[in-house]
Amino acid sequence: MSAILYDIGYGHFLVHAAVLFLIGMGGVLVRRNALIILMSVELMLNAANMSLIAFGRMWGDLSAHSFALIVIAVAAAEAAVGLAIVVAVFRGRRNVDVDRLTTLRH
Repeated sequence: MSAILYDIGYGHFLVHAAVLFLIGMGGVLVRRNALIILMSVELMLNAANMSLIAFGRMWGDLSAHSFALIVIAVAAAEAAVGLAIVVAVFRGRRNVDVDRLTTLRH
């Protein structure tokens, strides 16, 4: 039993990344709140970063690490712009339900 807990290989990280990605995809497909959808997209990007890092370590290539840092920077910019849009929509409409937002004009 202790060998399972202490001998963590690349497959464990890839399975964990797949589970995180599926949770994020489920949040995007099922939920209708824009904030939950943004959090789910961030979870999917973090899962992609985890798989990038795992494959980079598996192949001994450091370029995956730099690509993961670029993805983190893009995800931070996406979160900032997405939250700004959600706040602007909430100020105008008083809800952030995606089903009710059929048009962008008031």
